[in-house]
Amino acid sequence: MALSISPEYEQWMLRALEQAEFARAAGDVPVGAVIIDSNGNLLASGHNTREVTHDPTGHAEVEAIRAATATLESWRLTDATLVVTLEPCVMCAGAILAARIPRVVFGAWDEKAGAAGSVYDLLRDRRLNHQVEVIGGVLEAQCASGLTEFFRGREASS
Repeated sequence: MALSISPEYEQWMLRALEQAEFARAAGDVPVGAVIIDSNGNLLASGHNTREVTHDPTGHAEVEAIRAATATLESWRLTDATLVVTLEPCVMCAGAILAARIPRVVFGAWDEKAGAAGSVYDLLRDRRLNHQVEVIGGVLEAQCASGLTEFFRGREASS
């Protein structure tokens, strides 16, 4: 039986895809993220900024978490959902856990560096002090195709 994905998550994933386009336009890997509160209101958004800022922590999730904590003036995002176009990496999973985000919704799986179920499963690791509900594969084909096109373009230009 296929997992039923909330239409609300699909709408938020479309917003995250818009953020991914900002990253692409800046020459960065097209990953975007949004954080919503428990009432379905947008708290923050972010996209990859590593190339622009020369900062290895400039991932979409980290940028969105920084913006959300600044908005709320609290490092605890206990009533938030992070929606991101690509499965979080180990660094981003750590930031998600540290911020106490209870739910992560992502689009494309990352079979090389994913930490939400593909390579690692840090977000649901029972040995840690916080576990996260993970919903993967939301608009997966759309999220994956943007990344595939980006990397094909990079290969072609090298």
